[in-house]
Amino acid sequence: MKKRILHCAMAMAMTAGTGMLSISQSYASSHREAPNITRMPKVDSTDFYMFNSYESGREGFVTLLANYVPLQDPQGGPNYFSMDPSALYEIHIDNDGDAKEDLTFQFSFRNRLSNNGNGISLNIGPDSDKQTVAIPLKHAGGIGVSAGTANLGFLETYTVTMVKGDRRKGTKRRISHAETGARRFTKPYDYVGEKTFGDGAAYESYASQYINPISVPGCGEGKVFVGQRKESFVVNLGETFDLVNYAPIDGLIDQSKDNDDLRNKNITTIALELPVDCLTSGSDSIIGGWTSASLRQTRVLNRRASFAKPEFNKGAFTQVSRLGSPLVNELVIGLKDKDRFSVSEPKGDGQFATYVTHPTLPALLDILFREAVGSTDNIAPTNFPRNDLIAAFLTGIAGVNQPKAVVPSEMLRLNTAIGAVPASQQSTFGVAGDDLAGFPNGRRPGDDVVDIALRVVMGRLCHPVPVNGVDTALGFCEPGQAIVGTVPFTDGAPVSAADFNEQFPYLLTPIAGSPN
Repeated sequence: MKKRILHCAMAMAMTAGTGMLSISQSYASSHREAPNITRMPKVDSTDFYMFNSYESGREGFVTLLANYVPLQDPQGGPNYFSMDPSALYEIHIDNDGDAKEDLTFQFSFRNRLSNNGNGISLNIGPDSDKQTVAIPLKHAGGIGVSAGTANLGFLETYTVTMVKGDRRKGTKRRISHAETGARRFTKPYDYVGEKTFGDGAAYESYASQYINPISVPGCGEGKVFVGQRKESFVVNLGETFDLVNYAPIDGLIDQSKDNDDLRNKNITTIALELPVDCLTSGSDSIIGGWTSASLRQTRVLNRRASFAKPEFNKGAFTQVSRLGSPLVNELVIGLKDKDRFSVSEPKGDGQFATYVTHPTLPALLDILFREAVGSTDNIAPTNFPRNDLIAAFLTGIAGVNQPKAVVPSEMLRLNTAIGAVPASQQSTFGVAGDDLAGFPNGRRPGDDVVDIALRVVMGRLCHPVPVNGVDTALGFCEPGQAIVGTVPFTDGAPVSAADFNEQFPYLLTPIAGSPN
């Protein structure tokens, strides 16, 4: 019955049309998106956001958020979710459209135990046989603004380096604290629970101490923060990958936060806020961005492993994770090439072009729903090659976020000249909601990229979309080539700017490992 209703809804939408649809540059989020990266969660990039800062008083800045370490259970002790000290985490910016990084911001982490590498110890036994013994936990008491960090035996810090030019061969300059000049920053300890930190407000006061003003050589000042946050991506994850086990149309599936399978998870966020003039080049206001993580080519396990030396790492840094537009590797790239995409760079994306020009996801949706309702009509778009998706994925949309000169390549693109929209005025559908400051012009936390993407892959760009209040045909298709292009596809898991903070780093306080 559900699928018959779905078929009827598609038919009605094909006749009546709808004005709630969107241009998209991706499909959703990236969690465990390729076979190889599932073995390395510490370097698995889950989401990348890039937008003109909409915090009051931060006009002229761009915010970059790169999320890592997916599907964190808040109660995941006793070791919780530190970053990999052997990895190199990077955010890349292409500011001339040539599909090569012009600026890279590198994050390197160091983990150590307090008390000269011994952590916290207790005196155990009677005076006649007293022994000083290391405890098995990373902390031994309350932590916070008032309690301090004396009870914390695990310390995590990081450095930030800006590279101009090639990420490995370019000119490197270390970023420093704008007030103290320090070149090493502290990552706050994860929110292990309310007994340790107090309630969410208390934890946020503790974590906010580690939002640092930074001095960027040749660029001015900005901000940096690295720490645990509540999972920012919203998706009906389980049912989506169970052959889309729901009627994916607004009105046939209830819009409910309960449909968000990630609502009780945390992630780790690398956050930067930088001046627009630092990121752009010349007269072009459009930048492209993506995040990646790399490991040394050789990792040899230490037969006498210790906290300080669990393994030996040698060789050149080799990329193992990549993310620009979300969920490209899950639902666009074929299974046999997912690991290849993870290690590739945008300049080599020509090798994956067929996955965009002849995508398989619309055909899969056609198989799942057309035959199930006994229809002989193909519901997948028939405009081949899919020039609508080429624009969305590989070049940007002309007049919105397409650079003056562009080499087709997969990345998130932002027109920094389009002013930020306050959170209260943002449309969850971004450009399609007549909000040119939103997705696919960059990506903000409250942009509902899942709904946008479901609609675009089924041909939304083949129909007029609102631009500055006027329905505009983009000319990607001929009539009849996207018969369900105006159907309001949805996963039933809503998200909006109201679900996030209105100041850097925008993402919410992580969920506590235990309530008090």
